[in-house]
Amino acid sequence: MSKNEQKAKTGVNPRRKAGFRLFLLTTPILIGIFIFSYLPLLGWIYAFFDYKPGLSIWDCTFTGLKWFTMPFANSVLRGQFGRVMANTLGINFLYLIAMILPMFFAIFLMEIPSKRYRKAVQTLTTIPNFISWVLVYSAFYSLLSTEGLLNNLLVGMGILETPVNYLASSSHMWLKMLGYHLWKGLGWGAIVYISAITSIDSEIYEAANIDGAGRFAKIRHITIPHLIPTFFVMFILQIGNIINNGIDQYLVFSNAMNQDFIEVLDLYVYRNGLVQGNISYATAIGMWKSIISLILVFGANKLSKKIRGTALF
Repeated sequence: MSKNEQKAKTGVNPRRKAGFRLFLLTTPILIGIFIFSYLPLLGWIYAFFDYKPGLSIWDCTFTGLKWFTMPFANSVLRGQFGRVMANTLGINFLYLIAMILPMFFAIFLMEIPSKRYRKAVQTLTTIPNFISWVLVYSAFYSLLSTEGLLNNLLVGMGILETPVNYLASSSHMWLKMLGYHLWKGLGWGAIVYISAITSIDSEIYEAANIDGAGRFAKIRHITIPHLIPTFFVMFILQIGNIINNGIDQYLVFSNAMNQDFIEVLDLYVYRNGLVQGNISYATAIGMWKSIISLILVFGANKLSKKIRGTALF
């Protein structure tokens, strides 16, 4: 029985029926996204009230856009907000520059001739991604604190007279955060590029071998050009997250000595909302952050379409 005959008999388009079944498979995912990503947006209402914990939102005073203008209300808040934004943008700008490293790491990893050694390196560099930042801090504390391994070695060798508490030092904090971030996420970030490399047609490499191309020539003229589209997709997504750092890494590494250089926007929202109890102000800052991120994603996508002719959406 042909599709047209089946449609005439049942009155249902088989292709549409198959598409509806596929849609039903996505229903649990869509429900999860709605519950955990869209339903919490109802909490944005707190930004328009002078909310006090324990009271109903309708028993609180409506303040309009007061909390949205609060970061610019006086010189003290402007200074705090400016410092936080400088830390956020500065650290994420370093992340943007370092985004090229996972791609090159994946390239050189795939060039390792021994599959056993390659898998071992990939496993060892991917495991840190699954370690919590609390444990990461504990590991670095055992290495870099005044009683840590590094100080014991340097003092024992006579290089240092007294131990140095590297974790309490405020110097080069942005670079330190970048270093911790790369140590934890370099191997994980390379996975998407490894997948892209394995999808490259092997006949292209065979043709390059016939033409006498060397290893670096193949990397330059075959591998990298095929990875550029993947890199730009990741780059656009990272631009959208340029003011989203998360709080895990910065909360555990923060102390009285480096707080002014390590406090990013997410940590600023956390401290104002949950530590100091100013939930309305923290919600307003979070809304600013979401709006700016959305604008950056669409702006980067439009710029990519204008420059490269292709876009993410």
